[in-house]
Amino acid sequence: MGQALSTMKHTSRGDCNRIQLSKSKSTALISPMQSEEAEELERSSMDGLSDFISVLPDECLACIFQFLSPGDRNRCSLVCRRWLRTEGQSRHRLSLNAQSDLQPLIPSIFSRFDAVTKLALKCDRRSVGIGDEALVLISERCRNLTRLKLRACRDLTDAGMLAFAKNCTGLKKLSCGSCTFGAKGMNAVLDHCPALEELSVKRLRGIIDGAAAEPIGPGVAAAALKTICLKELYNGQCFGPLIIGAKNLKSLKLFRCSGDWDKLFPLIVNRVTGIVEIHMERVQISDIGLHAISNCSNLEILHLVKTPECTNAGLGAVAGKCKLLRKLHIDGWKANRIGDQGLIAVANSCLNLQELVLIGVNLTNISLGMLASNCQNLERLALCGSDAVGDAEISCIAAKCIALKKLCIKSCPVSDHGMEALASGCPNLIKVKVKKCRGVTSEGVEWLRASRGSLAINLDTGEQLDASASNVGAEDNAAEFPPIVASQIGASAIASSSTGRSTSNKLLGLLSGRSIVACALRRFANSKGSTSHS
Repeated sequence: MGQALSTMKHTSRGDCNRIQLSKSKSTALISPMQSEEAEELERSSMDGLSDFISVLPDECLACIFQFLSPGDRNRCSLVCRRWLRTEGQSRHRLSLNAQSDLQPLIPSIFSRFDAVTKLALKCDRRSVGIGDEALVLISERCRNLTRLKLRACRDLTDAGMLAFAKNCTGLKKLSCGSCTFGAKGMNAVLDHCPALEELSVKRLRGIIDGAAAEPIGPGVAAAALKTICLKELYNGQCFGPLIIGAKNLKSLKLFRCSGDWDKLFPLIVNRVTGIVEIHMERVQISDIGLHAISNCSNLEILHLVKTPECTNAGLGAVAGKCKLLRKLHIDGWKANRIGDQGLIAVANSCLNLQELVLIGVNLTNISLGMLASNCQNLERLALCGSDAVGDAEISCIAAKCIALKKLCIKSCPVSDHGMEALASGCPNLIKVKVKKCRGVTSEGVEWLRASRGSLAINLDTGEQLDASASNVGAEDNAAEFPPIVASQIGASAIASSSTGRSTSNKLLGLLSGRSIVACALRRFANSKGSTSHS
């Protein structure tokens, strides 16, 4: 590789100019050229001029591919046999349409993509998906698989999951949704995959509801599990043995899982002491459960979404002991059971608070002023669907929230006077989002924008809606306050990128320098085309 780099480095500028071709109109799929340009490049090659791409080692070419989007990688694989081979061998992430007709193609697919470690199998709910035989065939060819996502694979059974788990013992992340295998299949994974760190289960149809449900876990995987996410399960509590046995668990997320969680949380916190993040949405939990959660002294992130039995007393208990709390999201569902009293407890104890999202919570200047004064690190604040948040509260924020960088206000009785207060307050404010606040006009926003030219302002003057939690849910705040969740496997076309979603920034960084890789890409864009297609 060093000799190749040296050869390219000493290539004269004249040689580079001679092989650089004029830009032509596209007539083929990948970097096409007019026939006369191709002939010119062929004559140049016959004269002994260097082809910068061909002298790159396969390892360097694979590195370049990793910075491209899935579509660009697919196109590059059509350039020549060498690119087809190199691209396939360097592909680590793959997303497949998991319909039944995929099975005959599995040997050829995984012969080409023989280094896949992250696999997504997704089937349309209206189509027949792959069965156990196909999953076993995949597991035999992907022994190094570390991540698996299953979506709507309704023909997989417990037996298929058992065979898969025995072949892919290095699995670190499993995400399954709308599948029909049950507790036996899930236990098979937990019993044979000791490296499993993340488990996400949504609408697992095969789990029996009621007392007859088979317990899930803990298995050998419990020791390594760090994240458990359960969504829309009729009997999510059958995962109780797994949660209790996961002593190294850091993140627990429960979304719309029936059952009395007040009984389970005391058992969880007695065994699992290092939990950092807890999300609860529409689960049956009250102050009893919050008092148990308060014993998680390392808790940093807490989401209480549509849990109407939680009150100021429960939130105060959590705040009093969980002094490391950094992010707090509360959707009070306009039950008026969490308000000033609970937030004052947060202000007095959680001095490290950086992000606060309040939906359907009627706070006043009393608690808001204390939060602003005591929580000096508060950078992100969202106030949604509160009848008590008006111009006076915005003025309080402007005067006291010195560290605030992002502010979101939705469905609150705020007017242009509140916008005027922001003009001279919050010196570190960089972004304001105002949505469905009838009193705020475009003129008021333009005045604020003119007063603070560097401030990014997003105004939505849509029709005022009932500010219930259904209208001001966490989804609307996601763009402003994204959750800390690991990225999931993409599913565009047949395969997705091997390096995640941020390919644009990476590619820009790659092209910005004067490195040999950047030079090679430029030469490829301008002159590649003489290589024969396979």
